[in-house]
Amino acid sequence: MAIVVMSHQMGAGGPEIGMALAQRLGYRYVNQELLLDAARRYGLAEDRLSHLDESKPTLFERFDTETRHHITVLQTTCLEFAEDDNAVLMRGGGQWLLRGVPHVLRIRIIAPFEYRVKQWIKRTAEMTGETPNQRAAADLVRRDDTEKSGRMRYLYEVDIADPTLYELVVNTEKLKHEAVVGVAEGLVRRPEMATTDTGRQMVASRALASRVQVALATHPERARGEDAAGRDPAHSTVRRLTDEARC
Repeated sequence: MAIVVMSHQMGAGGPEIGMALAQRLGYRYVNQELLLDAARRYGLAEDRLSHLDESKPTLFERFDTETRHHITVLQTTCLEFAEDDNAVLMRGGGQWLLRGVPHVLRIRIIAPFEYRVKQWIKRTAEMTGETPNQRAAADLVRRDDTEKSGRMRYLYEVDIADPTLYELVVNTEKLKHEAVVGVAEGLVRRPEMATTDTGRQMVASRALASRVQVALATHPERARGEDAAGRDPAHSTVRRLTDEARC
């Protein structure tokens, strides 16, 4: 069918909408699972992956090879979930990584700042039984906006709020979650959103290229020197890593 990428501002209702949409469509809901899968498959720390997925790298991290490797693993895992199709992806930068893919619907969920603060306080109170401080809640929401925006600008040199990154931008201050789910479902079920061989190949090619980057970073010694038969090192390394990435 299709792939849904959902970017959202804190307090705008993104997770609730994404989960409801996945249930309505019978799709896989991918949020925390992306981090768990990346950590399990590549042997990396989940808390480190979570930090890099939600925040812009610090000045030190920008020059750190290990940080770059972790970010590439997150990108690879996002693309691999997209390869499986029929998924609602809530994190991973899919609005950029999957740009131009015909069967990908990219959605941005937004709302005014004060509204989002109130909604976050209400949601937290319902879950914990304690009402957060208004100022602390506002600081948290503001910081989350800044970190997410900074991450996208650093990694892809784009503005996370740029409407051209999305097919649908929804303000949830007025529309109820159920209404947003209905609109998104209607778009996903349209014939032009059906998965095609061309679209599937686009995703597969990007996932393969990303897996090769992870393999090169994991085994840097393989990218140096000729092989035993004296063949060109760049050619033989890329071919070998490409074959491994397909496994």
